[in-house]
Amino acid sequence: MTPDAKTPEELRYTQTHEWVRIDGDQATIGITDHAQGELTDIVYVDLPEVGKPVKAGASVLVLESVKTVADIYAPGDGRISAVNTTLKTDPGLINKDPYGQGWILRIQLERPIPPEALLDAAAYRALAASHA
Repeated sequence: MTPDAKTPEELRYTQTHEWVRIDGDQATIGITDHAQGELTDIVYVDLPEVGKPVKAGASVLVLESVKTVADIYAPGDGRISAVNTTLKTDPGLINKDPYGQGWILRIQLERPIPPEALLDAAAYRALAASHA
C-alpha cells in the first residue's frame, strides 16, 4: 500500500497518524488509512466516556488489532463530545472506511488547535512514506 493512496486533502493530520476534521469548535478524529493498514484487523476499540476532558497529546483511547495495541491521541484540549458507538460491535469499520463510517470520536475544543500542530495532506504523505 502506498502512503498517498488515501489521504484526503480537506483533512489535517497528526504525527501519530490520526486524521482531524475541524468544524467550528468540534474536531472529529479517526486514524489514517496508512495507520489502519499498519495495524491490520482492528478487533476492539476502548471508547472513552462522552464528557471526559482531554489534553492535547494525551492518549484518549486504545485500539486493539490482531497484531498490536495502539493509543489514539487528542489533537487539542477539550472534552469528548461524541463517540462512534457502532465501533463497539463493528470495530472493523475503521479498516473498511477510516475516513467515513470508521470515525472514532469528536472533541469539543476549548481553543483552536494551532495550525503548526497539524500536518496538511502533503506533509502527512511525506511522514507516512518515511515510515513505510
